[in-house]
Amino acid sequence: MVADREGGARRTPGRAVAYAVCGAVLLGGCASMPDSGDLRNVESTPRQDTGVRVFAVPPAEGASPSEIMQGFLEALTSDDPHYDTARKYLTAQAARAWQPERSATVLADGPGIMAETPPAGGREPNTGRVYALAGDRVATVDDQQAYAPAHGDYRARVHLIQDPKSGQWRIDALPDGVVMGKSDFQRNYTSVDKYYFANHTRAGTTGDPVAVADPVFMRSKVDPMTQLVSSLLRGPTTWLGPVVRSSFPTGTALKDGTTGLTPDDENNLTVPLNAKAAHVGPARCTEMATQLLFTLRNLAPTLESVDLRGPGGDQLCDLTESRADSVAWHASAQSPDYLYYLDGKHRLTRLPASGAGTGGTPVPGAFGEGTKQLGSVAVSRDERTAAGVSADGRSLYVTPLAASVPLEPPVLTSQGPGADTRLSRPGWDARGDLWVADLNPARPQLYVVPQGTGKPVAVTLPELPGPIRDVRVAADGARVALVVAVKGDKQSLLIGRIEGGASVSAESDALSGNGDTPAEPPAVVDPRPAAPDMEQVTALSWAGDSRLVVVGREQGGVHQMRYVQVDGSALEGPAPAALSRVKAIAAAEDDRVPLVAYSEDGIVRLPSGAQWQKVDKDGTAPVYPG
Repeated sequence: MVADREGGARRTPGRAVAYAVCGAVLLGGCASMPDSGDLRNVESTPRQDTGVRVFAVPPAEGASPSEIMQGFLEALTSDDPHYDTARKYLTAQAARAWQPERSATVLADGPGIMAETPPAGGREPNTGRVYALAGDRVATVDDQQAYAPAHGDYRARVHLIQDPKSGQWRIDALPDGVVMGKSDFQRNYTSVDKYYFANHTRAGTTGDPVAVADPVFMRSKVDPMTQLVSSLLRGPTTWLGPVVRSSFPTGTALKDGTTGLTPDDENNLTVPLNAKAAHVGPARCTEMATQLLFTLRNLAPTLESVDLRGPGGDQLCDLTESRADSVAWHASAQSPDYLYYLDGKHRLTRLPASGAGTGGTPVPGAFGEGTKQLGSVAVSRDERTAAGVSADGRSLYVTPLAASVPLEPPVLTSQGPGADTRLSRPGWDARGDLWVADLNPARPQLYVVPQGTGKPVAVTLPELPGPIRDVRVAADGARVALVVAVKGDKQSLLIGRIEGGASVSAESDALSGNGDTPAEPPAVVDPRPAAPDMEQVTALSWAGDSRLVVVGREQGGVHQMRYVQVDGSALEGPAPAALSRVKAIAAAEDDRVPLVAYSEDGIVRLPSGAQWQKVDKDGTAPVYPG
């Protein structure tokens, strides 16, 4: 620690002194916090093996106010399930009232601790001490475990009193929630996807419900499977809630007293539920089990089945992993057959998505003949239909990928003054609807074309910080990624929620029985930043159920390629191998499929564990289905 003011100290980044690490052979058992000596600089807590849990130690006898503050903040970053040790730093009344699960505030560094001088005429120094916590905010995690990027100064006050009988200092007033530095947050929390079903949406080729990922952050070593199931049962986060549904009846929860959920030796998980779920029918119960299986794959990739039980132990239903993928559609389970791109003769060309071979074959149909000059393309998720924007950006064409089918007139045209101010590249969702933006500055508009052949429907847009430059709709049709121009040459990535549009496609009309009801216009609602550290996003693609791969530049940095989460959180793990002058990027939601880019070397591909490989030096506009 470094003295900051008389009677106070500032915590150093990523520090950790008040830990007892038990059960770790290499760490030699349990370490204790010294009960005397000055506060000083310490190293950050090392990342531990996943089998090691880190616990804080309780306050030492006669600890000073600054030591109480230091120990309490360290206890917030331990693996203590209910923060019982942290509560020992509080008075009995404060311990009962404090709600650590209310929120987590993430700071760039560990919170600084500064003693405040009591105002004249205030409490006597020996009756209480006030400390200010300060730092630069990075993010917050709310009581629904939803992550949100944040910025600006953080400041909170903590008050301590000295017990007149024991003489021990304790905290008697503090804000709810926990606060910690970014490095401690990354050690303590992990991002996982919960799964719900899109409202009014069925997969176009199967009619199955469409699964939507809802990312949340959990404490990674505190009974994570039980945490995750409980979070799923409580329902979706506020941001995603309006566009998804859960098959679990309202009020469904784990049976009282359930802890330590873990698969058995045969990779089966038994999940005991309360009475709210006791009377669901077989079809609904199967959907419930599907949500659980999709969700728990985050933590247990080898999980083979789930067994749902009622409060009396009776079986409600069970479901194997193989059956779950036939109950509901989700993008990361769909592996494309082909990669598509435009070759040097402007023909739509394809080659196997597996990554074998170079040089593709023109597709059957009008786009494979090269008679229409195209600038961008999209292939439907069933790989039966293609959409293409003309090279001048003016016209959007849709045609089957079948031989001897003439090209129909365009389904949409733009009157923008130049190719870069006309139509964006198109994209398909799982329902079979086609999305494209008209970038005309005089009349900018986002459109959805029902089933790719219906009358384009204008999508209501919120007030944005600038004009749209690129659009990528998520496979689930519930979210859309927008690249928006802001000041100067800056371009930001936003993720918006898609509401309404329940009757846009004829398919959803038939499913809902409202075929005669006018379509509710779809709307993009509540856009939020997905790459807050990037000041210029130049290319992007969905690369998972809640992940995108983006090309862009951080402030003062160079262009780079990296993965980002839809909630704006940073993803751990390596970024894709460096590649210069990337003009376009293509990824499949199935992460086993190679990443593909259009760069100065033409079309290149990045197989797993390898370097970038040339596919077609004259090719442009690579896409996977979607």
